[in-house]
Amino acid sequence: MLGTILNAAGILIGGIVGLVITRQPSPATQFAAKGLMGVGTVFIGLRLTWLNLNGSSLQILKQITIILLTLILGKLAGRFLHLQKASNRLGQYARTRVAQTKPGDSQRFSDGFNTCALLFCAGPLAIIGAVSDGLSGNWQPLAIKAVMDGLATMGFVSIFGWGSMLSALPVFAYQGTITLCVQQLGPFLRDHALLNSVNATGGLLVFCVALIILELKRIELADYLPSLVFAPLITSLWR
Repeated sequence: MLGTILNAAGILIGGIVGLVITRQPSPATQFAAKGLMGVGTVFIGLRLTWLNLNGSSLQILKQITIILLTLILGKLAGRFLHLQKASNRLGQYARTRVAQTKPGDSQRFSDGFNTCALLFCAGPLAIIGAVSDGLSGNWQPLAIKAVMDGLATMGFVSIFGWGSMLSALPVFAYQGTITLCVQQLGPFLRDHALLNSVNATGGLLVFCVALIILELKRIELADYLPSLVFAPLITSLWR
């Protein structure tokens, strides 16, 4: 669970830094940090996909076709389940709580805990990263999330106080549970040659996160989460 540990640590470190410093980073610094995160996420996502494509050129073409079909079916299933709409509602609720919180509000502590826990757990990268960490020990996607959550916590502590730092606990419990659960599936998927398709699909989803960070394209990423389930199913059927 290295990725989840890093994520929880990133939230705590970001909160401590936010309490210590007297002013937020300049827009230029924030822009540079966003660019570095975006480039790092591109590298991690594409590397994860590339390392899980193997065999002859024809086999790689078949694997890419399976991944694309997986993403299409995942998108259709996610739209049917309204996953992105649910994620948007949670995000809107969190933004409303941020806007309504005042410095002397007696509910500031609990609002900070609830708001940050929702934001950090509801994002698609929490699931993608935890699955990748559990199946193959690829902690890098959650390391990117750790940086993102840490930077967000730096800003939240100025609004909610140190209550926002305690959101590291539900993040650790939520992502850790996912990681431990999918670890049980790892040997089965590996023995039946189904693991590579899941990892490759996850890598492309991580790459999509980079497009969102860099503001190159708006992607309804939550709707694609069922792709992680379709990947081994389609691979098993297409043999």
